Order: sequence, then C-alpha cells, then structure tokens
Amino acid sequence: MRRPLNEREKDLSLLLLYLSGWEEDSRRNPGEKVFRAWKGFRFDVLDALEEGEMIEQFHNIKSVLLTPKGMERARELRERLL
Repeated sequence: MRRPLNEREKDLSLLLLYLSGWEEDSRRNPGEKVFRAWKGFRFDVLDALEEGEMIEQFHNIKSVLLTPKGMERARELRERLL
C-alpha cells in the first residue's frame, strides 16, 4: 500500500514536467500554443496533479498538457528552487 502523497512530491513532479516539457501547436485549437510533457511519472502523482487542475491527461496519449494554473505554479517553483 502506498503512502499518501505530500505537497513536495506533487510540486517536484510538476517542476520536472515543466523542465522536461515543450511547447507545440494545439490539436484542438489551431493557432493556439500548448505546453506538453511526457507521462513518465507515477500514476497517483499524475492523478493528483490533474485533480489540482495543474495538468490534463489523456488516456490514449503518452503526454500530458500543463494547464495555465500548472504553468504558473511550475514557474514559481523554478524561481524558488533553482
């Protein structure tokens, strides 16, 4: 049984998603840019980030989208931690 996630785990995972991600054209809205990152993280962490509206997941795609809220939080973490 896994222990409950703490905020530090979610923050560090979000920061790593941000640091390893890339910007690309939106598939839904041509002309709009989105920020994507690979889903190489524990599912419970990704689920918690999605519940916190930091990312969007898609079950048939191997990457996630960082939401505007997630991008803002990741930038704050980068400034504070790096």
